[in-house]
Amino acid sequence: MPFYEHVFVARQDISPQQVETLTADLTKVIEANGGQVKKAETWGLRNLAYKINKNRKGHYVLLNIDAPASLVTELERNVRLNEDIIRHLTVRVEALEEGPSAIMQVRPDRDRDRDRGRRGDRGERGGRWGEQEAEEISDE
Repeated sequence: MPFYEHVFVARQDISPQQVETLTADLTKVIEANGGQVKKAETWGLRNLAYKINKNRKGHYVLLNIDAPASLVTELERNVRLNEDIIRHLTVRVEALEEGPSAIMQVRPDRDRDRDRGRRGDRGERGGRWGEQEAEEISDE
């Protein structure tokens, strides 16, 4: 059977428990149609790139699915009928990722993210003229 990654975004005003219930309902639909959920990840409440149906945030959930192709149409039909889900995407993949997805992995600290220290006052940075030139101009 082919592998699929299904991501859906639920409305911002539902609780995390309701998101878990949505995930469980979709898992039941998948299993009833001969599929199997290999991994379910809840990414939490995140900002949307733009407003969708008056929502600025959404609960993101990823499902890794091993299922026949006919299941995708049934799954997407159920998702479209649910008013709590504002967006969804199902993509066929060659192999499912082992371990946490890229969103859930912790990024290492970057050099540019470290504290650069005190920048100092404008006089300490030299400004437009060096200190000698500034003294010569003031002497004249």
